[in-house]
Amino acid sequence: MMKNYLTYFVYLVMLISCQVKINQDPSNANEDPQNQFDEIYEGLEFEMPRVLEPSIPDNSVNITDFGAVSGGIENNTEAFKSAIDALTKDGGGKVIVPRGIWLTGPITLKSNINLHLEEGSLILFSRDFDEYPLVETSFEGLNTVRCQSPINGRDLENVAITGKGIIDGSGDAWRMVKRSKLTTQQWKDLVASGGVLSDDGDTWYPTEKSKKGSVTTGNFNVPKGYSTMEEFEEIKDYLRPVMVSLINCNKVLLDGLIFQNSPAWNIHPLMCENVILRNLTVRNPWYSQNGDGLDLESCKNSIIYNCQFDVGDDAICIKSGKDEDGRERGIPTENLIIKNNIVYHGHGGVVVGSEMSGGVKNVHVSECMFIGTDVGLRFKSTRGRGGIVENIYISNIDMIDIPTDAIRFNMYYSGNSPVVEPEQEEVDVEALMAQMPDVTEETPQFRNIFMKDIVCRGAGRAVYLQGLPEMNLENVTIENATLIADKGLECFDAKDIVLKNVYFESDSEPLMLFLNGKNVQIEGLTVNENKSTDVTISGPFTDNIQFTDSEINKENVTIANSVKEEVIFN
Repeated sequence: MMKNYLTYFVYLVMLISCQVKINQDPSNANEDPQNQFDEIYEGLEFEMPRVLEPSIPDNSVNITDFGAVSGGIENNTEAFKSAIDALTKDGGGKVIVPRGIWLTGPITLKSNINLHLEEGSLILFSRDFDEYPLVETSFEGLNTVRCQSPINGRDLENVAITGKGIIDGSGDAWRMVKRSKLTTQQWKDLVASGGVLSDDGDTWYPTEKSKKGSVTTGNFNVPKGYSTMEEFEEIKDYLRPVMVSLINCNKVLLDGLIFQNSPAWNIHPLMCENVILRNLTVRNPWYSQNGDGLDLESCKNSIIYNCQFDVGDDAICIKSGKDEDGRERGIPTENLIIKNNIVYHGHGGVVVGSEMSGGVKNVHVSECMFIGTDVGLRFKSTRGRGGIVENIYISNIDMIDIPTDAIRFNMYYSGNSPVVEPEQEEVDVEALMAQMPDVTEETPQFRNIFMKDIVCRGAGRAVYLQGLPEMNLENVTIENATLIADKGLECFDAKDIVLKNVYFESDSEPLMLFLNGKNVQIEGLTVNENKSTDVTISGPFTDNIQFTDSEINKENVTIANSVKEEVIFN
């Protein structure tokens, strides 16, 4: 009982600490980059330049000076455009959005502009799909066509969105909704509001175009079989935009705001450099389709700091393009700091993939908390992606009430995982080798990933490590971890795995399962004395699994006859 009280006390202290930092004044978009908090860069495991903030002229205009009317009834698209254009002629500056509700269509940012929302202000984007023309862009890592994003900018230098206001993308007007996601009364109210239903009556669509897009593309968000704008127009309402799209921009700052209710992804910096996202609250309904919080894609030199996420899909997601389009782009996400963030809900807390065909490298994640996210630390890819994910450093992570895996590596994302048969007696190794796919540019690689000081109180499974037979998950270390979960560890097709000073508490049998593990070093492992300590080891490619100073008895280890190498206890 005392242990439970202590855990929740630490949990509350961390929440208060994070909230104090998040409440700092975010209004200055012109701060000298040398004055950034040194703590952001403390303990960095790789060389990374200081991230440059935008340098924006000390000019300002108020949108009311250009005819903007608050109240959420009058459309202020032209007022926003005129204010931005006027400042641009003077070299740039701050566009002030005062207290009030400001209805508008898409806002296109320009270089040297800071869109600044004062406290009490709400930018509400129009629900009229006709205001969002089709544009060529990238979504889910593929080159495609989508509706124009509510906030958008391309090829910009020095751009910021700051303040203490709220930006609402009216995403509920765009998103299809499954009956199973709502209560009976919510579903009745939604159907009564308009829209159309699927043929089986279990999915609501806002329009016929939205339904047609879903039906004809097999619910794939980047439609195949459409090539001209005229063809895309037939399913236009299905092509939901990300809310904030910034493409190929340098020196980007988002600071202090609430971003909510996005049509698809919430914030999407793509091929940008010097990106700072701090003091943000990012939220979507838990049932929102593709309701990601942040998708940082093919970006260099970035910081995600002091933010809170409560979303309907992955929360903080790192990407770099998908399949051939991503490999052809060939721009990794690199030099990234993710620090002092809280995720309240999401499919994953911090996620790499599954679109990582351009690679991901040099990532530092620390001092984050995940509360009830479906997965905690999530790495995902599949055959066909290609790309290399490497040099990922994760530390001081606290998780609680994770329904599935606290730590998950899945190289069969959206594919069929192999069937594990630990009891198999005889294995034709040559036949298995012949069946393995060749390693090509389409083979994803995950390696050199280091995790330490991890606490998870409550998960479906503590650790899931699954590589590919032809390309094992490689060089993953988990050190100084306390993992309380229904199940312990499952490790398939992985090599150079280190578990050091890890505490497991699990009722599952076995506590740990290894299939084709190579060079696995387990040192100082401890377990709850009343819980499972069984270990199962199988696979003809298993080689060199060592237990050192661990609370695992040799008698509790089951080794399949297919294992050719000895398991070592010291």
